[in-house]
Amino acid sequence: MTPLKYLRKIDEVIATGKFKDNWQSLSEQKTPEWYYRSKLGIFIHWGVYSVPAFYNEWYPREMYIQGSEVYNHHIKTYGAHKDFGYKDFIPMFKAESFDAEKWVSLFKNSGIKYVMPVAEHHDGFAMYETEFNRWNAANMGPCVDVIGELKKASEAQGLRFCASTHRAEHYFFMNMGRTFDSD
Repeated sequence: MTPLKYLRKIDEVIATGKFKDNWQSLSEQKTPEWYYRSKLGIFIHWGVYSVPAFYNEWYPREMYIQGSEVYNHHIKTYGAHKDFGYKDFIPMFKAESFDAEKWVSLFKNSGIKYVMPVAEHHDGFAMYETEFNRWNAANMGPCVDVIGELKKASEAQGLRFCASTHRAEHYFFMNMGRTFDSD
């Protein structure tokens, strides 16, 4: 599917679907009963921003805000942004200890009922294989479909699998990198 066809499909789903792209429609969404019954689950924030392991998952935003603690840390540790930007962490994100079955076993043994990783954080790096975003874990960094493997392991062990996406905020999230000489 071409990007244009994909965008048209999104418009079609919004136009004909149960939910509309407005707050009124969203406010009518009821929380699923399984969620109330589950009581305990795990929400996973893990991605390229884990490589610098400084501040939090907002490192990629903060590193481009001149004068911020993260900006200063980045320059001191990695150098100028034009020479070492956020994208340069991707080859370093190897996920050597990632083992979906072991992770999910640990989760299940702790008593959780659902697993919800962030499939794509604000940084725009998809943790799943996709043809629409070349910046993804299946093709770069660990070269593993992290979300696909977690889904498979969760379902095999009887845990509900969900995924979260923060895609809508990509432009806002890293736009300060456009205000100075950066990558």
